Amino acid sequence: MNKFPMTVAGEAVLREELDRLRKVDRPRVTQAIAEAREHGDLKENAEYHAAREQQSFIEGRILEIEGKLANSQVIDVTELENTGKVIFGSTVDLRNLVSEKLITYRIVGEDEADVKENLISVGSPIARALIGKEEGEIVVVRAPGGEHEYELERVQLI
Repeated sequence: MNKFPMTVAGEAVLREELDRLRKVDRPRVTQAIAEAREHGDLKENAEYHAAREQQSFIEGRILEIEGKLANSQVIDVTELENTGKVIFGSTVDLRNLVSEKLITYRIVGEDEADVKENLISVGSPIARALIGKEEGEIVVVRAPGGEHEYELERVQLI
């Protein structure tokens, strides 16, 4: 089975969510179901059905996170050597060759990606185009909106 890369911070976020789901959310919903049962007829008890639906969501999310953690390869980028090549966990500065705009991205695991925070998934078109490239290279990114050219100005592991 393939392992999926994840940063140490990404793993910590998933473990915190899993812990909260198990220790806070699951017991709260179990209590809500018990209280709703005490009100009698379950067929027309909206509180009961809402709590059961929430319980189903929580149990599904717990299984999903456990699966992701079991199949993850946690990479501590602080222990990697910065060779100037783009690898998983790299922070890169790119200059758009048309607009001259400079943008910084960090390549992270799928679950950690957040474009608003400039965190891009290792599977994204930009990251796939960048992996293995070195500072100073011109990178062509083939995205759904067309091709874009960038100059790779800086590669860091932070």
